[in-house]
Amino acid sequence: MSTRIPPLSPLSYITPDAYEPRVFHDATAAVDALTDLYGRNTAFLMDAFGGLAKGAPVAGRYRACYPQVSIVTTSFGHADSRLSYGHVTSPGTYTTTVTRPKLFRYYLKEQLDLLMRNHNIPVTVSESTTPIPLHFAFGEGAHVEASATAGLADVSLRDLFDTPDLNNTDDLISNGEYEDLPGVPAPLAPFTAQRIDYSLARLSHYTATSAEHFQNFVLFTNYQFYIDEFAQWAREMMANGGEGYDSFVEPGNVIIRAGSVKDEAAVVGRMPQMPAYHLKKKGHSGITLVNIGVGPSNAKTITDHIAVLRPHAWLMVGHCAGLRNSQRLGDYVLAHAYVREDHVLDDDLPVWVPIPALAEVQQALEDAVEEITGYEGFELKRIMRTGTVATIDNRNWELRDQRGPVKRLSQSRAIALDMESATIAANGFRFRVPYGTLLCVSDKPLHGELKLPGMATAFYRTQVSQHLQIGIRAVQKLAAMPVERLHSRKLRSFYETAFQ
Repeated sequence: MSTRIPPLSPLSYITPDAYEPRVFHDATAAVDALTDLYGRNTAFLMDAFGGLAKGAPVAGRYRACYPQVSIVTTSFGHADSRLSYGHVTSPGTYTTTVTRPKLFRYYLKEQLDLLMRNHNIPVTVSESTTPIPLHFAFGEGAHVEASATAGLADVSLRDLFDTPDLNNTDDLISNGEYEDLPGVPAPLAPFTAQRIDYSLARLSHYTATSAEHFQNFVLFTNYQFYIDEFAQWAREMMANGGEGYDSFVEPGNVIIRAGSVKDEAAVVGRMPQMPAYHLKKKGHSGITLVNIGVGPSNAKTITDHIAVLRPHAWLMVGHCAGLRNSQRLGDYVLAHAYVREDHVLDDDLPVWVPIPALAEVQQALEDAVEEITGYEGFELKRIMRTGTVATIDNRNWELRDQRGPVKRLSQSRAIALDMESATIAANGFRFRVPYGTLLCVSDKPLHGELKLPGMATAFYRTQVSQHLQIGIRAVQKLAAMPVERLHSRKLRSFYETAFQ
């Protein structure tokens, strides 16, 4: 017998009890209230779904909304001009919807505390009018429809619960395309709750690890050799007590804690598209390494999603084609500019937008190369060049008429070419995440130096370990910097959200 859904009207929505807005002068208390409200509303949706799946009668349409946090300021008073975030520039009402407050607890406390101190105002926690999609209420990796029992066999979930709304999952705020409307609060954060939930689900899918394991300092690579080296180094560190890191997480959420070794039986059955590995430290101040594979599409996809976690920096460490005759295989390239022929961000960040080098990141990378290689000063030029890196979307660019790409590369003063670096840097610029690139020359196609299989193996064996250690040392240096120094004002536009 089919389950019949009664005609729906505004009165047929079944919701949790109304939530009275609450005013807070303490960030911790405000985040606690956000956590309680989010937990109540998601539990309401999950309980309703569970009851229907077991055969409970349909009484209407079930809805619960995201919590939100708001501020109101009537002053043009200017906060400390050295700050890149934590303040608004004009009077008005500002708000943002909030999801997974437990996951973002430290971030939310920091952002709200800065607002309260910089403007001497309280924050208000209330219930928004943005529905929580059932899929997101269940959290990462949920298979809601597949888990439904016979009680819902003839009913579409969209008739009973809210589903993701693309109108709430765009990047208008980050892209600088959001238009203020009269009487509508301005955005307080760069991402809405649904946009964040969408990315959290995608992160779990692409990396086979939970968002809770991601650290604030992220390394991206385009070769599995770096992953193998990182995993071996991290496992040995865990076996020796951790050296300040408390655990190492591999795909499948396999956790190795400091002082222990990996259980060989604990392996993921099938590797994801872009596996992630997390060397964790208190306060998410450890290191995440992601193998993005080859190509700008992967690079954009993964950075689109990691950006919602608001990391403090991400760096690209991988291989590239050296374009200068003076370069040797194994030399390093520190990017200070990018030629963007990847095209995957053309609709979000026009190619005429410059992607500046960030002094703090550049210095950390150069210092790390000096410390790991032993070269310094003028001698460092023997193994490293600073210059323009070109990123292209055609892996077989060498097969094109050479007068086209080679002429452009020469005119741009490029010294290296790859398929990911400019995408990662441009998305860092777009999402206000500090970025940098240190590549290793693995071939010189313009000069006839291509790796043969045996040569490639020897090259990877000798060079990957050193390059990876340089990347690790660089992010450790960045982690030691004050956060307010790392999040540069260079990444902020005319009209920015208060949240970093």
